[in-house]
Amino acid sequence: MKVKITMVFLGLFLFAGTAVLTTAQDTTKTTHKKTRTLSGCLQAGDSAKEYKLTTARGGTWELHGDSVKLGDHVGHTVRITGVVSNAKIHGMTEDAKDEAREHGVAKNSTEHGHMTVTYVKMVSDSCSK
Repeated sequence: MKVKITMVFLGLFLFAGTAVLTTAQDTTKTTHKKTRTLSGCLQAGDSAKEYKLTTARGGTWELHGDSVKLGDHVGHTVRITGVVSNAKIHGMTEDAKDEAREHGVAKNSTEHGHMTVTYVKMVSDSCSK
């Protein structure tokens, strides 16, 4: 009888532990994700294959994407999906900015990153200010 109770208790413990780990994995901060989807105004960058996305919150992203035609959407509001360059470092940098803002330093600092775009969809044929 004691063995049955022990096995039931062990089974419940393992089930609860698995549920906690699954929940913890789903709470990854957006700034730490390797693949992101962003929306904003697409502009030409400094070179022929470089573009810049400015989000509604003022964040800026330098974009590259050989597999998508970003040039066709310059001046448009777009939704893009892509792979963040150095996602771990990007997340740590954004965490540091958040911490600084909480303490009254760099209140106006916005997110900035680099991304290789894998998907683009036009949301509007113009950029709203």
